[in-house]
Amino acid sequence: MLTWLAGVLRRRATRIAATAAGIATAVALLATVGAFLGQAQATMTRRATAPVDVDWQVYLDAGADPAAALAVTRAEPGVAAAVPVRYADVPALASRSAGTVSTTGAAVVLGLPPGYRTMFPRQIRDLAGTGDGVLLAQQTAANLRAVPGTVLTVERPGLPAAQVTVAGIVDLPHADTLLATGRPGATAPPDNVLLLPDRTFAEVLDPLQATRPDLVTTQLHVRTQRQLPAAPDRAYTVSTGAARHLDAQLAGAGHTTDNLGAALDAARSDAAYATALFLFLATPGVALAGLLTATVVAVAAPRRRREQALLRTRGATARQVLALTAAEATVSGIAGAVAGAGVAAVLGATVLGGVSGPVWLAAAGAAGLAVAAGAVLLPAWRSLRTGSVAQVRAGSDLPGTRTPLALRLGLDVLALAAAGLLLRATTEHGYQLVVAPEGAPRIAVDYWAFAGPALLWLGAALLVWRIVAAGLRLGRPVLTVLLRPLAGPLAGTVAATLQRRRQPIATAATLIACATAFAVSTAVFTATYRQQAEVDARLTNGADVTVAMPPGATGGDVAATIAATPGVRHVETIGHRFAYVGADLQDLYAVRPGTVTAGAHLADAWFTGGTAAGLMRQLQQQPDGVLVSAETVVDFQLRPGDRLTLRITDTRTGTPVTVAFRFLGVVNEFPTAPTDSFLVANEDYVAGQAGAGPGTHLVDTAGADPAAVAAALRQRIGAGPAITDITAARATVGSSLAGVDLAGLTRIELGFAMALAVAAAGLVLAVDLAERRRTFTILGVLRARPRHLAGFVAAEACVVTAPALLLGAALGAGLAQLLVTILSGAFDPPPDRLALPWGYLVAVGLAVVAAAAGTVTALVFATRRPALSLLRGE
Repeated sequence: MLTWLAGVLRRRATRIAATAAGIATAVALLATVGAFLGQAQATMTRRATAPVDVDWQVYLDAGADPAAALAVTRAEPGVAAAVPVRYADVPALASRSAGTVSTTGAAVVLGLPPGYRTMFPRQIRDLAGTGDGVLLAQQTAANLRAVPGTVLTVERPGLPAAQVTVAGIVDLPHADTLLATGRPGATAPPDNVLLLPDRTFAEVLDPLQATRPDLVTTQLHVRTQRQLPAAPDRAYTVSTGAARHLDAQLAGAGHTTDNLGAALDAARSDAAYATALFLFLATPGVALAGLLTATVVAVAAPRRRREQALLRTRGATARQVLALTAAEATVSGIAGAVAGAGVAAVLGATVLGGVSGPVWLAAAGAAGLAVAAGAVLLPAWRSLRTGSVAQVRAGSDLPGTRTPLALRLGLDVLALAAAGLLLRATTEHGYQLVVAPEGAPRIAVDYWAFAGPALLWLGAALLVWRIVAAGLRLGRPVLTVLLRPLAGPLAGTVAATLQRRRQPIATAATLIACATAFAVSTAVFTATYRQQAEVDARLTNGADVTVAMPPGATGGDVAATIAATPGVRHVETIGHRFAYVGADLQDLYAVRPGTVTAGAHLADAWFTGGTAAGLMRQLQQQPDGVLVSAETVVDFQLRPGDRLTLRITDTRTGTPVTVAFRFLGVVNEFPTAPTDSFLVANEDYVAGQAGAGPGTHLVDTAGADPAAVAAALRQRIGAGPAITDITAARATVGSSLAGVDLAGLTRIELGFAMALAVAAAGLVLAVDLAERRRTFTILGVLRARPRHLAGFVAAEACVVTAPALLLGAALGAGLAQLLVTILSGAFDPPPDRLALPWGYLVAVGLAVVAAAAGTVTALVFATRRPALSLLRGE
């Protein structure tokens, strides 16, 4: 066996190397994309948990001992820190300024322990004054016209009012969790919030607790060690399980809200989409590499059968022949697996910033050995079972002309029809590839959705084979005319040869078409992905730079100051306030219909029932019109033209007023808007009915660095407004799949796609034509002119490459559209069009043509000097 292997390695090194190269490609692609999947899931977990400041909130029940509950919580495994925070509900807060008394409605007073802001630094953001002492939320400060130094009066039911002096004005970025009560049915956080040091809280509100214990409660805010698995679904299970364990230890003294688990809950579906993305992008490439390997091996099948016949003639049994073939397959598989693992390690370290784990490397290596077995060992086993030495000796190396059984049975038509039915079922309205009910311990992925693309790949590949073979079988006269510029007087002979060799030519064209389709579909999908990630970031931030004025701010000449800042091309101001639709509190955006379409870069896909420009024109012509979200339309059964009455706080009086609107259309997305329910109305109409509200300025930087413009605006405007730029939004867009950086994966996928396309065009043609060097050598001995020989070779290359590129491009575009449709749940919002990376697509086409041309040139050069060994059939 060792002697045989040594001879194979010495005399058939090209064949072994080609097989190992195909296996290495499959292993490297699988291991590298697996590394991306692991890193993507870790990124989602990290991004989902990063904004969470308070991991758990323990709501103590009435009568519970706070000190005992705190001791139990701190002793819980995985808890890094836990502190008590006291809450009190008071009827009102009041202030006096310039002889005018301002009073709020019901308010919440918090008592913060020492070191709270150090332990939970993102809970409170300073706007004015000092960060120590009595702090007032900015909305409350606006309502009371309070500034640092203002004396506040705290109303206490049944007790005299108490007074405190404001030390600072703050923003509460996580007010929804900080002010959550844990009571069933609680909705929006309160508008009026006062933060006190716990000592001040005790002085002011301990007397209230003595008389009204129902108004004063205690929470435990907990920070965990966050020793979580990388995958969001497993991290969610660990976090929620630990929170339930704490509930069990508290034994009825309180219940835990798992903010960390809630954040991970939202990321689980995106992790499932990442797995789907892996399957959709990696599986075709791995399968293509395997087919490429099998095709290369199959081209040399006649020679391999002769070698096996020679071994059997010299006394080798079928088992011994199979063992020798298995040894060759093992050598090819191990060499390819090792080489692929090395390539994956280099690509992972240089492009992704991390290498594949041992599990992925082992899985990829096993896949490589499976490819070797399927490409080398399986055909040999089949040949030994169905053939004999005599048949091999009597056989011909000429390819068969009978249509394969799969096509005779119409498998291509059946596969495409089944794919169409499955794709219709899995892309219809309301379908979801991933179902992740909120709070459910497990998510559901509809794996039937993967059957549609798989059947489409199969049916389309067989259809390409059928089209090319039928064209060669029926189009000989046309082919003769088309080949005359290349083959000259030999055009008819070349056409007849190609017609007789239509099966291997159709196989080569199909492989090149599939490689081209893989490159096109991957490029178009990733370009669309990057496009939607940018749209997601722009929707999240609102614009290149966004300047959000605090509640109660007059604005002054802020817009003019922004417009005068270097790097600013346009400033679009939209009002942002809140309105009640029935009992539902929603965001209300007041816009200038004449300028907002261009100024805010509104897209038609964000609206239903009309284009962005058309609906804005209607809003301008009908000032009392309003655009509402689809969820509101369903909840309130609205129809175009319906009257919709909203309750809006009048900024001039501070009291709610009712404002009548007319429903015009549906808005699905809007800059800075939430993803569920919101309203868009005419700014002039809203201001006339309820006064002017705080504005958000959307800044277009016209290509200038958004981060630099944002820094300049902070210097000019000051610390009051919240100024954010799209650069930060791209990095912190959330845990969604569209927020994951595909740059590394894109370079790897597109690189492999290019390599597979070039290999399919170059390697398959090279091996195919090299196996026919004997024919070309005979032509040379018969005094065929070099240009005729070159035309003969070039004609076959053109017949293989030209239809493959055209059919592959069409198939790739269809597959890209299909991927975007199936994975639409990963995009927020879904794309309204595909992004076409023309540079890469043209490069793929040129690379395929260049590979084919290089193969032709090398083969023509190699056959200029006849080799007598080829004439003898050696």
